Amino acid sequence: MISGSNMQLLKNALDASSMRQETISSNISNVNTTGYKAKRVDFEETLKKAIDGTGLQANHPNHFGASSLNGVTPQTIEQKGNRINENGNNVAIDTEMAELSANAIYFQAVSAQLSNQYGMIRSVLR
Repeated sequence: MISGSNMQLLKNALDASSMRQETISSNISNVNTTGYKAKRVDFEETLKKAIDGTGLQANHPNHFGASSLNGVTPQTIEQKGNRINENGNNVAIDTEMAELSANAIYFQAVSAQLSNQYGMIRSVLR
């Protein structure tokens, strides 16, 4: 089904992928920076919570939270659980390279979905 909410959700997913690319690049460039803590982009987990109904809900215009799936946006968070090196840095280059590859696949999949959505619109307009 084609709807504005599908397009918005796909846009937010592409934004998450773009933000993730920048975050991974930043982590890689700071692999030797003393005290640097690796960052991650949280989108899919927040989206899952919104779908399950376990995430924060906005029930007033001044509240924070996702009142719909369109309200789910990517956020950068500090990564927990990595081994901390003697200089206080917790960037693992192998993890970052794997995340980079996974993000490229994710971007391709979301782009294909968005392209399909536009293809359906084009076919209806013909």
